Order: sequence, then structure tokens, then C-alpha cells
Amino acid sequence: MKEKFMREAIRLSLSKMRGGCGGPFGAVVVRKGKIIGRGWNQVTSTNDPTAHAEVTAIRAACQKLKTFQLDDCELYTSCEPCPMCLSAIYWARFQKVYYANTRKDAAKIEFDDDLIYREVAQPISQRLIPMKQLLRVEALKVFTEWKNKPDKVRY
Repeated sequence: MKEKFMREAIRLSLSKMRGGCGGPFGAVVVRKGKIIGRGWNQVTSTNDPTAHAEVTAIRAACQKLKTFQLDDCELYTSCEPCPMCLSAIYWARFQKVYYANTRKDAAKIEFDDDLIYREVAQPISQRLIPMKQLLRVEALKVFTEWKNKPDKVRY
């Protein structure tokens, strides 16, 4: 069964790449033995740098289930997730992730996420893109209000 789901992720990666949707990546979200979300790389076709296969599959599954948590689901993806997708996977709270190609395989075809993996581990002051803090006191007021908000939905 696992191979069937991975083959669907791989099929999506090939067909959507051939169709001009974006890079060679596909993903499916599975819940209780059924595919509930399909995704493929749509970065270049939608001009959205966040439209990776895993993210689009997560969006589709969440929309179908009308939830923001996929804690009873598994993700099958044609390639080891990049740092952004890995973060989305943790936010969605998947039970398990299966992947086919590795990040080293992706780097060989010029999809190298190593820079981002290294940047995340750097102190903010040493990152390549300068980051400067502004108006923290003003922003903290919003956090205080959120902390005290009685009807908030935790996530």
C-alpha cells in the first residue's frame, strides 16, 4: 500500500513537470488508507515560491478536511522535504513522512537546499539576508492581547 501512495506522488511529479507546472516534485496526503490531498510543485506556474509539492498537498488536504492539523495523516513525497516544507510538515503534525529522492539527489539537478539548512542554524546576525528588529514593544501588545484572548483557537 505504501508503494502505491509513493507511486502516485512520483506520477504527479512527472506529469505536472511535463505539463509545465513547475519542478519535478509531487506529494500526497493519506488518511486511513485514502488519498485526501494531492500536490505538485507550482512555483513557476503560479509565481509563488511557497507552492512546493508538500505545501500544496497540505493545503488541499486541510481544505478537504476543514482543519489545520493532519495528525492522523501520512505524507508521501517524491523528494526529501526542503526546510520550508519540513517546517510545514511539523506545523501540520503528520504521523509519518515517506520520501523517495534525497536532498542530495535534488542538489545534483540544481535544487540545492543546503544553503537554507545552514542559514537556519546561523545566529540572526550572521545570516546572509540582513534582519533588523523594529517596534518590538508595539508588537508585544498584540501578543499580550492574544495571550488573554478567551476565544482563541490554539494551534
